[in-house]
Amino acid sequence: MDLPATLAALAADPHHPADLAELALHLARDEYPDLDPAVYLARLDDLADRLAQRLTGRLTADAAELTHLLFADEEFAGNQADYYDPRNSYLNDVLDRKLGLPITLSLVAAAVGTRAGLTVEGVGLPGHFVAKVVGEDGAAVFFDPFHAGRFLDAADCAKLVEEATGRPFELTPDAMAAAPNAAVAVRLLTNLKSVYLKTADFARAARTTERLVSLLPKDADQRRDLGVCLIHAGRPGRAVPHLRAYLAAAPGASDVETVGGFLSQALREVAQWN
Repeated sequence: MDLPATLAALAADPHHPADLAELALHLARDEYPDLDPAVYLARLDDLADRLAQRLTGRLTADAAELTHLLFADEEFAGNQADYYDPRNSYLNDVLDRKLGLPITLSLVAAAVGTRAGLTVEGVGLPGHFVAKVVGEDGAAVFFDPFHAGRFLDAADCAKLVEEATGRPFELTPDAMAAAPNAAVAVRLLTNLKSVYLKTADFARAARTTERLVSLLPKDADQRRDLGVCLIHAGRPGRAVPHLRAYLAAAPGASDVETVGGFLSQALREVAQWN
């Protein structure tokens, strides 16, 4: 996979037909440069081969076989003990450790199910990512990969969102629709960015935000965040164009003065080198 080209294609078309598991593994090479995506894709293929032998063509039964394989036989689980461990966001680590976040476990389920011949899609509910197996007639079985693959009805989905966000949530067809590929990639990277910001790991936060800028080239906030992270990471020269781009794109934003201060700081630091 040509990662920059794939990110550019997703930026242009959120529904671009990328293999999300392969994309996630290539993104993981930012942290693990020696990672061979083919090794992990082969693992997914092996799981899919095992699943394919169990499928019957009955939607609910096939969804049950998928969740049983992953969450009973293989013991994949949500990492509730250390939710903010960055390894939960790297698909190679998820496959090695069998621990992950809702979105990365959904990626595993979708990759295995799709390779076995099912239609398995991620659903980006606010605050909690889930998955669904879709039949030929459009009927769907929703399940929660973070909680042992338990099946979900509409009320369960609404409750998950309300627990995650603390706000009432009204389910709509759009909310229950498959997340576009670009949205899945953005959410995966946003989770990782949040983890690195939480631990003040600004070099990794900047690296992750650079990928988000590739996916969201018109999002001025990402340019601002990248510039600020680069300053904190000791790279003021690289921060300058991103901060300038933000100020040009959002001259009326409430944080213009603050961002302008960061830009002045970056320019002073660059001047000291000359």
